[in-house]
Amino acid sequence: MSNETPVWFVTGCSTGFGREIVKQLLAEGIRTVVTARRPGSIADLVEGHEQIALALELDVTKPDQIESAVAQAEAHFGRIDVLVNNAGYGYFAAIEEGEDAEIRRQFEVNVFGLAALTRRVLPGMRARRAGHIFNFSSIGGMTAHPTLGYYCATKFAVEGLSESLYKEVEPLGIKVTIVEPSGFRTDWAGRSASTPQTEIDDYAPTAGRLRRILQEDSGTQKGDPARAAAILRQVAARERPPLRLPLGSYAHGTLSRRLDELKDQFDAVKDLTMSADFPDGQ
Repeated sequence: MSNETPVWFVTGCSTGFGREIVKQLLAEGIRTVVTARRPGSIADLVEGHEQIALALELDVTKPDQIESAVAQAEAHFGRIDVLVNNAGYGYFAAIEEGEDAEIRRQFEVNVFGLAALTRRVLPGMRARRAGHIFNFSSIGGMTAHPTLGYYCATKFAVEGLSESLYKEVEPLGIKVTIVEPSGFRTDWAGRSASTPQTEIDDYAPTAGRLRRILQEDSGTQKGDPARAAAILRQVAARERPPLRLPLGSYAHGTLSRRLDELKDQFDAVKDLTMSADFPDGQ
């Protein structure tokens, strides 16, 4: 096994994007740290690839498991070259329907866990002046939707954190890419998603409607997780990878319209915006 092959560390590998990424990496002979909250859910992925795969238990909300997983990965392979912060889930609730414990867990997994794992991996990347961090956001990190307010809030946070990280580590030789998928045939809107215990009738035409659509469409979305995984491999090979990576035709259309909407909103209040400064000379 050549020490020149890169080492990937991927979270949330039991289903969806994480599983597809790992399948392709191992098929290509890439050394990969495969993680999930339930190690049994990834046993089939590493079977037959024991020389290049390291399966580890990792709940990103548990600091001791983050420390253990990264330490084991570095001891086993010597380093981590590519970190894929994929672990996360959806919470389908109107803002008023939100439950405190579920809201907090949404942030613990989607934001705080991602940040904690990133902090633990960065020292090794800084020492080598090399590395690439993929942070999974969503089109919901750039534009919000009813029933996804708390989920979008976590992804807006991932966007801001990742852009700041990029500006901090790019001079150190470390690359950052924010992945922004639209609808893909993962389990995100299926059994992986969480919903509120009480649904409020007044929100049925907005939050309730979109929640129902997302659940009914699960498994029929246009996005192909295997194609997305292949794109990440292509991006990782680039000398200058993009900071933002929208994935899927719906993502391109939605985010393009979002840019136009923002410009229209800014232009509509330009006179108020400009009048907020002290007059010239004061």
